[in-house]
Amino acid sequence: MTMEEQLKELKLKLEKELSEIKESAELENLRVAYLGKKGSVTELLKGLKDLTNDERKVFGQQVNILKNEASKKIDEYKEILFRKAMDAQIEAASEIDMSVPKMLKRGSYHPITLVQRECEEIFKSMGFNVEDYSEIVNEYECFESLNIPKHHPARDMQDTYYLENGQLLKTQTSAAQNAIYRKYKDALINEGKPIKAIFPGRCFRNEATDACHENTFFQMEGVMVDKNINISNLIFFMKTMLSEVFKRDIKVRLRPGFFPFVEPGFELDINCLICGGSGCPSCKHSGWLELCPCGMIHPEVLKAGGIDPEEYTGFAFGLGLTRLAMMRFGVKDIRDLNSGNLKALDQFTD
Repeated sequence: MTMEEQLKELKLKLEKELSEIKESAELENLRVAYLGKKGSVTELLKGLKDLTNDERKVFGQQVNILKNEASKKIDEYKEILFRKAMDAQIEAASEIDMSVPKMLKRGSYHPITLVQRECEEIFKSMGFNVEDYSEIVNEYECFESLNIPKHHPARDMQDTYYLENGQLLKTQTSAAQNAIYRKYKDALINEGKPIKAIFPGRCFRNEATDACHENTFFQMEGVMVDKNINISNLIFFMKTMLSEVFKRDIKVRLRPGFFPFVEPGFELDINCLICGGSGCPSCKHSGWLELCPCGMIHPEVLKAGGIDPEEYTGFAFGLGLTRLAMMRFGVKDIRDLNSGNLKALDQFTD
């Protein structure tokens, strides 16, 4: 097949596959398949070495034209998908139930629900699976599988609610890590598919409440395991997520932090968006708010999940959805979110 025939065939194939795209995630996969570093269009350039100088010049120009056309068509189709989604939302919102009393006020989603769903969509667009997990777990799931054996002092960091049957209310979404590794490890080992999952949920700790602490709160755990995963991968995913949620660049800092299930471990803080860094009760007058403990998954945790730490590495992070909602909507007191006070809550979700 000549180079010209390859170009023509690739162009027709792209147009056909574009017409079959239904979701934004599929469109992103298509973009990578054609325009990524190992994409089909990029692969064509490798054939230039076998051509004469004149042929190389002509064919190189044709490939660049195809690349620009492909990029333009993908961008146009992205806009089409966005408009279809917006039209669907408008159409759904326009349905009026005439039986509803005129003065009855409609309900609204909780601020934490809105933030959680937005985070889920962001990570799904990056290829992460969204998992759910029980709020009632056992000691192995919450502690021992996470490199926190019995009598380990790290357990004192979490004032745990124990039940009469010996189980407990999970103190952290990390309690799902072991189950996630075991669920996806066969695909990782046998098919080379990386483990990429987030698992949001409600957590419980028996601690005193104040403007920035609650005994019931929401987190979102995330993990990625594959060969050659490093800290730069972790930072990329975190900064991408935060910039998408806040729709702007967010000032962050990394501090060394101790968490038994990661090594090394970090605290990712964001500049307080309520006071702008000047200091307020929500940030304990420091100007910074602890948002995301994270780090590289400890080898013992991978072993407990049936994964060889000599061959695979990964990162984990625990995102505070409750605190993220506070930053997003300017909630100054965390206790307002669990208060059930509709006057306080619906102002953020109109």
